Formats: sequence, C-alpha cells, structure tokens
Amino acid sequence: MIDINLIRENKELVKENIKKKFQEEKLPLVDDVIELDKRIRECKYQGDSLRQERNATSDEIGILFRDKKVEEANAKKQRVVEINNQLQDIEKEENELSEELKSKMMAIPNIIDDSVPIGKDDSENVEIEKFGEPFVPDYEIPYHADICAVLNGLDKEAAGRTSGNGFYYLMGDIARLHSAMLSYARDFMIDKGFTYCVPPFMIRSDVVTGVMSFAEMDAMMYKIENEDLYLIGTSEHSMIGKYKGQIVKEEELPITLTSYSPCFRKEVGSHGLEERGLYRVHQFEKQEMIVLCKPEESMDWYNKMWSYTVEFFRSLDVPVRTLECCSGDLADLKVKSCDVEAWSPRQKKYFEVGSCSTLGDAQARRLGIRAKGENGNYLLSTLNNPLVAICTQVGNWLKSLNFQAKSTLISA
Repeated sequence: MIDINLIRENKELVKENIKKKFQEEKLPLVDDVIELDKRIRECKYQGDSLRQERNATSDEIGILFRDKKVEEANAKKQRVVEINNQLQDIEKEENELSEELKSKMMAIPNIIDDSVPIGKDDSENVEIEKFGEPFVPDYEIPYHADICAVLNGLDKEAAGRTSGNGFYYLMGDIARLHSAMLSYARDFMIDKGFTYCVPPFMIRSDVVTGVMSFAEMDAMMYKIENEDLYLIGTSEHSMIGKYKGQIVKEEELPITLTSYSPCFRKEVGSHGLEERGLYRVHQFEKQEMIVLCKPEESMDWYNKMWSYTVEFFRSLDVPVRTLECCSGDLADLKVKSCDVEAWSPRQKKYFEVGSCSTLGDAQARRLGIRAKGENGNYLLSTLNNPLVAICTQVGNWLKSLNFQAKSTLISA
C-alpha cells in the first residue's frame, strides 16, 4: 500500500506506474481514492467543528445552571443531544468511507523501482548473469520421480489415499536427502549471520492482507474452516507478521532472519509430466530469508540476498542464472524482484528456484511496522527471498546432477 500523500500530490505518477504494470483497469481507483479522501477529510472537519461546539455548549450549560438559568440550560442540553446524534451519523459515514478507501488503496500497486524493465509478463523478464556452465551429458537422464522410485523414496499413491492429489510420502534415503538439504540450508544462512527461526504455520487474516494482495491470497492460501486462520504459503508471511504494530529500536536494525516452515499451496490447475513427481504439490518445506531494514539500505540487502541463493546452488555445483523481473511480472506489493533459475540438463532449460524481492515500505505500512529514530518514527523496508524450496529442490537437485554415478543410483 502506497502513501496517501503520494496520491494527493502526484496522482499522475501513480497512474503512470499502473500503466507500466499493464493494469489499466485499476486507473479509476486513483480518482476514487482522491474523492474518498476528500469526503473523509470533510467528515473529520465537520466532526471536529461539532465537538468544539459541544465542548463550548457544555461549558455554557454549567454556567447557566450555576446562575440558576435552568430553562436556558435545558435548551442548551437539547443542542448537545442534537450534536451527539449528528456526530454518530458523521462517524458512521467516516468509518464506512475509510473502509472503502483502504480497500481501494490496497488494490493500487506499489511504485516500482526505476531500474525495473517494462514488460507484460514473465516472458519479458531480462537475463542478467549466468553462474556456471550449463551442460547436457551424452546419456539420457532419468526423471527425478523415476530415480525416487528406484530408491523406494516416493509414494504418491498412498498419499492420494490419505490426503488426495498433490501430496506425497518421502521414504528412506530420499527422506534423508530432504532432511539433509534442510539442515544444510539452515546452517548456510546462519553462517551468513541470520538468526534461525521456526514460526507459526497458521496466521490470522489481518496478517495475510498485510503481506500480500487479495488476489494472491485467494489463489494460494488454504482457509481454516470457522476460524480466522490461514495455513501459510511461505514463512515470509508469519515472519513479517511477527512485527505487526511494533516500533523497533533503530539500533536493532537490520533485522535478519532465516526461517524454516512447511508451506501449503492450492496450486490450482497444475498438470503434466513435470507435476507427476515433486512439482506443483500442495505441501513442501522451505528455508526463507527475511530482512527488515532502513529504507536507504534496502537495495544493498536486495543484492546480498539474491547472491546468497546463487552461492547456495553453486555450492551444490548447479549452474544458475539470474533474471530481472519485468513490471508486469511483479506482484502488486513488490518494488523490484530478481528470479534465480537453475539449469536442468534433462529438460535442457532453466527453471525457477528462488525469487528475491524488495517491497519498500508497503508491508510495513499495512502492518504498522516502524522504527524509532532520532527524528521520529519511520516505516521500515521489508525484503524476502527463499533460499531453497526443499521438497521441490530434491527433485531439481536429482535431475540437475552430473550423473556420472548413474549406474550406482539405478542399481541401488
């Protein structure tokens, strides 16, 4: 959510940003917000004027009763009743207008960074750099689900009976590989100076709407029936929510956290060969990194965070590349985003394994996360980047290996 003052003072900039994101249907929201803001301020002015009148009238009533002018005092008391009734109506209107304003404000996309390339969708993302040489061996690489089957490591049939499509059992050495990847990812981030955290796996709706857009929420998250709780789609949600309504001491900045969690996703419409293994599943585990920092430090942290993902995958000898996400591929709260993609010799292409994002103060504004500085309180910048999605990455890692040990795997 952007600052209302920006819309008041430079609505054309906000409209131009909407056009850059190819969301022209949202252009009327800017004028709607300006009109609602005007009406809310009129309500506040009327309310303040009536409260001043009520206070002055109350003082007059006291004087009149003191001077035994009961009839005049009672007439004034009737005016106080009228003022209270008017205030009740005005406050109700102000609350309704404020809710409508908030809803429209939350639908207006954040201002993207000037460096973001303009494009309609992910097909127009821009490659930045490659790390490691892509290779394709001179033998056929088995699909990761087939490797898991040889090792008796994956059981989706049984999971279908217990939980439905999109779930799985990991068994034996594949389950051990899964746990080993988690441990390695955790320690990798701890060695970078991040504090390890295991967060709640369910969060309330006011936290959900504070960290993501309504459209993302509906597409991704599972709602707990008859409870104001959602299963998290990523630990970013509960980790940022940890600071909801808090004023952080400036000397505690930056806050750098790495969190483990299971992630629950609807993944509507997934299908095809790449989904028959450990892709597009409803449940997986992930190691995340979160940073809350001063606004002027956000780009430095952004560059550090995506580089950590690159370093992690290169430590596994997996070739990767980075892509600058174009304007149309950015979620509404994002200022700038960079995808890290790993090379698949079996598919002979790169696939996404991480996406580093800076959201400016959008999440902090929604959730009321501030720092106390010498010149007063200010909103923090928030950043997030998944180091690795473990379950999916087990499949990615298996299929990205240089299969010189192929015969050992197959005979195991």
